Amino acid sequence: MWKIIGLIVLVAVVAVLVFAATRPDTFRVERSIVVNAPPQRVFEQVNDFNRWRAWSPFETLDPAMKREIAGTPHGKGAVYTWDGNSKAGAGRMEIVESVPASAVRIRLDFTRPMEAHNMAEFLIVPEGPGASRVTWAMHGPQPYIGKLMSLVFSIDRMVGPDFERGLANLKSLAEQG
Repeated sequence: MWKIIGLIVLVAVVAVLVFAATRPDTFRVERSIVVNAPPQRVFEQVNDFNRWRAWSPFETLDPAMKREIAGTPHGKGAVYTWDGNSKAGAGRMEIVESVPASAVRIRLDFTRPMEAHNMAEFLIVPEGPGASRVTWAMHGPQPYIGKLMSLVFSIDRMVGPDFERGLANLKSLAEQG
């Protein structure tokens, strides 16, 4: 009897492990919003890490978080490092591409609570007179442990609501001028 139960448990564990291996090798989280402001105004907010405290939802995770902005003042080469509590974690962002009024791409390296190396991007597209569609996305590799975790936790459901809050904050800020 115990051998049969043990065999069933072993088969179930192996099945889960094999199924996890079939999951995608990459992930992508993406959210968009229409902002009633010209693309340049939105671009100025995301292209300068000094302005992120006004709209980024991650800035409020730890009021005592240590931040450092280095490199160029804004645009390609700007660097932002943070070290906070267990919610904020620690890591580094660097703007690796800055296309005026249309795109900002950021290399995003998390060191804590889990090491990860991803890309974040803000795409800004004109949408009618004086409006912009802003898309905030994060994508990167999904190693086997991430595939296994994705069976229980959805990165889209974990990060997507933060992107939605951040975009709503960015919309409000950009629309105020």
